[in-house]
Amino acid sequence: NGVICVQPCSPSFRGETSFVCEGRKWQMFADTCASLDVGSLFQVSSGGHVSVAGEHLPFVGEGKPGDGAKYFGADDHGNSNCRADFSCIIPDILSSPAIPGNIADIVELLKKISLLLSEHVNREKMQSYSRIANHILNSSVISNWAFLRDRNAGSVLLDSVNLFAGKLLLRNGSESIQEHFISTKGYSIHKNTSGKSFDFSMEFNNTGNITGHVVIPEEELLKVPKTSKAISIAFPTLGAIIETSRLDPGFVNGMVLSVSLPEELRHILLTFEKVNKLENVKAQCVGWHSAERRWDNRACTMKSDNISSVVCICKYHHRTFKSFSILMSPATLRNAVLDYITRVGLGLSIISLVLCLIIETVVWHHVTKTEITYMRHFCLVNIATSLLIADVLFILAAFVHNTTLNYQLCVAATFFLHFFYLALFFWMFTLGLLILYGLLLVFFKITKSVFIATAFCVGYGCPLVISILTVAITEPKNGYLRSGACWLNWYETKAFLAFVVPALSIIVVNVVVVVVVVVKTGRSSLGEGCKSQDLSNMIRISKNVALLTPLLGLTWGFGLATIVDSRSLAFHVTFALLNAFQGFFILLFGTLLDRKVLGSLQ
Repeated sequence: NGVICVQPCSPSFRGETSFVCEGRKWQMFADTCASLDVGSLFQVSSGGHVSVAGEHLPFVGEGKPGDGAKYFGADDHGNSNCRADFSCIIPDILSSPAIPGNIADIVELLKKISLLLSEHVNREKMQSYSRIANHILNSSVISNWAFLRDRNAGSVLLDSVNLFAGKLLLRNGSESIQEHFISTKGYSIHKNTSGKSFDFSMEFNNTGNITGHVVIPEEELLKVPKTSKAISIAFPTLGAIIETSRLDPGFVNGMVLSVSLPEELRHILLTFEKVNKLENVKAQCVGWHSAERRWDNRACTMKSDNISSVVCICKYHHRTFKSFSILMSPATLRNAVLDYITRVGLGLSIISLVLCLIIETVVWHHVTKTEITYMRHFCLVNIATSLLIADVLFILAAFVHNTTLNYQLCVAATFFLHFFYLALFFWMFTLGLLILYGLLLVFFKITKSVFIATAFCVGYGCPLVISILTVAITEPKNGYLRSGACWLNWYETKAFLAFVVPALSIIVVNVVVVVVVVVKTGRSSLGEGCKSQDLSNMIRISKNVALLTPLLGLTWGFGLATIVDSRSLAFHVTFALLNAFQGFFILLFGTLLDRKVLGSLQ
């Protein structure tokens, strides 16, 4: 209300102070006067409500006038007790419903505590902190997280707990604090310690428990220069919470295990029991990238995988990778047939496209004597070139992701992969328009120069604009790449739509082209009036369809089927077959079965 309240701070101040401003009671917490700021400020109302740095925490309670000092303040006798272990606010928090608004406020409260009140974290403080966190980590309230405005609330909670628990003081060299949905353990370690391990068995839902196991190898412990501590925190439900809030169907299939270790330690061994023990999905060891707030498979490698558990070797980094888990994506089918088809198909496709371009170069002057044949072969060469570059980039993108682990290179590979796959489709679109031009606009002629200029604008100009806009819009939000591959993101930013929408639109247009071709060839054949030609007519129509289907990308329609039913092995195999061998189809139907090309080669 425009009123400025001044509260003197003595140089000897350490801990907390309270004052009344405009009829409202405020509590300040800090180590010294110099560290006091707005984040240190808690408002306490007579109704038992608490505000952190001005943000209201609507905890449900039956407070009455005069009771407000209990919240982050004094007890009935005026003794300050809340700073010691936060126990004064726990009854109101635990009695409040874990609805989205309360969850957001509790996340903010835990963040403030971890930032401002994490000095001298003893067992009592950690127990109170864990009880508060446990309230919103309960498996019964996971669905409520989906309605939070802040989609990163789960990540904020993870970072806050990791920060607070990392400062836990150990009594007699060890500590263990267990709640239903969060467990913290710590040990003293030194270079003469044998391999240290943390074992967790925790409730996930009403069906039973899941386990996790963290091991610090002995060779890593030798790097510790002095006696240090190792802390590990287990969250059986946080993975599902992050998945729910991010609307990501690639679900976490084990508990999230966090560690706080000396900076000298780099590698740890983690064992995760699977929540859903399925055989037809692929497990993936991942680390949570704190800066980018996403799961990153570059943090871990898989040591072993069976139907019930996964063993991961993960890289620990105190600023980026402190939390780890396993992902089980239902859309990723574990089938050797798919890998084999893709590898063989890509190899055959690249060889076929190179051969196609060589043949086109040799026979170019013989097969481009008319304008329509020139335009057709011009489109064919650019289709083959775009697909060839896209196939090579596909291999390079996989290599970049699996070996160099360079984010910038992955962005660059994805950009060019997106551009050339789009160019493939837009040149197919150009070829489709050319076929319609040859069939329907018989008396309308265009020159080569006009055609080439138009074709380049459509074939390469449109893909370039779409690719630039996609990376410019999504990359600043770290939403350009999908997790686990150098390709466009789908679940967070829907960047993949920048490929799907143009591709499917072109497929629809080219389906119309095929229908027109079938109708025109059918009518011209039936017009001959010779019944003996019926079989020949069907063969001619079939040849047209067989020619247009691979060249105009109709087979990519099966890609839509894999999105609609991602678990169908038949759709995946069909899509992989038709697309991986598309280069061979271009060579076969576009070049080898062309009578003029064959005549020129003889």
